[in-house]
Amino acid sequence: MQLRDALDDYKHHRDHRTRFPGERRSTQGLFSGRDGRLVHVTPDGCVRDFGYPLTGQTGVERSRLGVRCDDEVTWFDDCEVRSQAYHDDTALVVTEHVLDDGVATQYDLTLGDAHLTHVTLDVEGSESSESSEDGETDLVAFVGFAPDGQDTRIGQLHHDDALEVYHADEHDFVGSSTGIAEFHGQVPPKFAEVLAADPVDLPRPVSDDRYEEARLSGNLVCFLPFEDDATTLTTLLTDRTETPRQNALGRLDELAVAYTDVESLERAAQSQVDVPVPADTPHADAMATDLRVLSLLSAETGLRIAGPDFDPYYAYSGGYGYTWFRDDAEISLFCLEAAERFGLDLDAWHARSARAYCETQREDGSWPHRVWPRNGSLAPGWANGRLEAGDDVDYQADQTGSVIAFLASVRERLDDDTTLAAQVDETLANALDGLDETLADDARPVACQNAWEDMTGRFAHTTATFLEAYATLGASELPNDDHAAEQATRVYDAVDDLWVAEKGIYALREFSEDAESAGVGVESDADENDPTPTELVEAKEPTDYEAGELDDRCDSATLGLVAAHRAYDRVESVDDERLDRLVSHVREVVETLRRTPNEGVDGLYRYEGDSWRVREQPAEKIWSVSTAWGAHAAASLSALLDDHDDPRAAEFAALARDLLSLCLPGGALCMESGYLPEQVFDDGTPDSATPLGWPHALRLATVALMDEYEMLDEQVVVADD
Repeated sequence: MQLRDALDDYKHHRDHRTRFPGERRSTQGLFSGRDGRLVHVTPDGCVRDFGYPLTGQTGVERSRLGVRCDDEVTWFDDCEVRSQAYHDDTALVVTEHVLDDGVATQYDLTLGDAHLTHVTLDVEGSESSESSEDGETDLVAFVGFAPDGQDTRIGQLHHDDALEVYHADEHDFVGSSTGIAEFHGQVPPKFAEVLAADPVDLPRPVSDDRYEEARLSGNLVCFLPFEDDATTLTTLLTDRTETPRQNALGRLDELAVAYTDVESLERAAQSQVDVPVPADTPHADAMATDLRVLSLLSAETGLRIAGPDFDPYYAYSGGYGYTWFRDDAEISLFCLEAAERFGLDLDAWHARSARAYCETQREDGSWPHRVWPRNGSLAPGWANGRLEAGDDVDYQADQTGSVIAFLASVRERLDDDTTLAAQVDETLANALDGLDETLADDARPVACQNAWEDMTGRFAHTTATFLEAYATLGASELPNDDHAAEQATRVYDAVDDLWVAEKGIYALREFSEDAESAGVGVESDADENDPTPTELVEAKEPTDYEAGELDDRCDSATLGLVAAHRAYDRVESVDDERLDRLVSHVREVVETLRRTPNEGVDGLYRYEGDSWRVREQPAEKIWSVSTAWGAHAAASLSALLDDHDDPRAAEFAALARDLLSLCLPGGALCMESGYLPEQVFDDGTPDSATPLGWPHALRLATVALMDEYEMLDEQVVVADD
């Protein structure tokens, strides 16, 4: 996203009640791109690239599509949208635009570094438009590129049937199955236009006195003739050091010949579905969506972005287009659990993830805050305490715990790949040393940053990841399993240091000497016209405390303690008192954090006093991660209780069904697109990263666990009085 685009959006939405001005939102529309490039298609037909973190190429930053007939242009964003949906379980996006005299159907498919937009016209009263045959009806495509992330110092080359836009290494191409009848270059908004109060409508009228518009701009207006009421627009992103110009032009020619009808696009889209979900799988539609989302967010390395980056200027957040090892490793573990339960062929995914974690581990056994998924190199972050001078408080120790839990779980499936298995063994040994180093003498993790990345202290969630990591490794037959099991028992015993008896919960954290509720990602840089978090939310934030005291607020991240105890139960039996405390904890946390502010809006928020991105709202926002975490914790507790022949299992099976239903298609947090947005406002408006990979993977694992313990059918588990 270029600064001009951000400022243009700011002008449109600076007074909006729920939109944060200057962002590139993906809360509406669908994504295509299961094998590289990631392209977003809005309901009004605009396409834009979000794949820079995955490929290193910026591509299309702005676009607009329409139909020109008899010199009059009808833009799709001025038309009614009849529907937008995926074709079956593929990533082929189908959008129907209602024109004055018919329907234009737009098919969008991303194949590697190419994106195809195929448009067909269904004109009322005519099987084939005569104007199309006469060349008088064209698809109008306004496309703006930002090669190498630049919005200036861009050039164009004009070829016979293609256009090339370039800065330095990135060269982007435009072609068509029916040729390009006409095209114009356009300069971006000028200084005075950027500073003006009103936004600039693009594309602007063609100018005859700006010769450089045709050559020194990333913006193009192309007219593609319809043939038999159809045409295909192709954009191709390349790196000149890897793809010579003639090869790129040859690829455009091949695409122009191969994809001239809907059937060819459907076949190509189906071939991308490498892991089909059997129709008789429980909640097969949701699981297919989960796998599609996780595939969309993945780079060739196997590392995933957390979600499409809607805030590249860090105006309201720290960005989302990066790989966090906590999120990514938990997604990997959830995929492993679902694959084992339902026989999904995700072995290639597991191996890629394991290899990526081995290659990105630091010498001290830990992992950096976040990396670029395309190559694992260090990405911008604020929790790299172990990479710089000073103490290690600005470090997220839970990331190492999450990676260990996955690698220890997947190790036995890697025996056929002896090289990778040896890498994993070495990585686990180093990671175990790193985990030991960040375990304090009292057997709880040292002070560090939390999972939400907005506080420091000694957190219950971090403790949970340590317990799960030690227990998973301790229950294996891998080297150091005895030591890991001993450490798991030490952490298990220390968990009770965080118990808040008067509230019946485990505390959010123990305050440390340097504990703080950091402003990372908070709207601290909002201008004076932006709304600020309400006093109601801010009043829940502790302001007066001493080191060693417990922060007794409810935090959805502490629900991770349940899965950790299930892992420990494979090492040593969880005792009855701990079961009672887990039961109380899940009950109280879910009851406290659950909100139903309006009809059709329901779920859990992150923690008490969470003021992030609330805008004018008088209370904390509901999060899909927290709600899915609640479902998974309830299912995990039901399974743990069932393993101990405890009749309370039925209560938490019912709670798991209830919370899971909010995240399933038709539920309060699941959009019509099938996506789970990170957050929703009280009026149901989705916000932030959409789709977010973490809740989609949580949903996968929750369905698998509930199916294993027969919780999905409420008639199966019957509570005893």
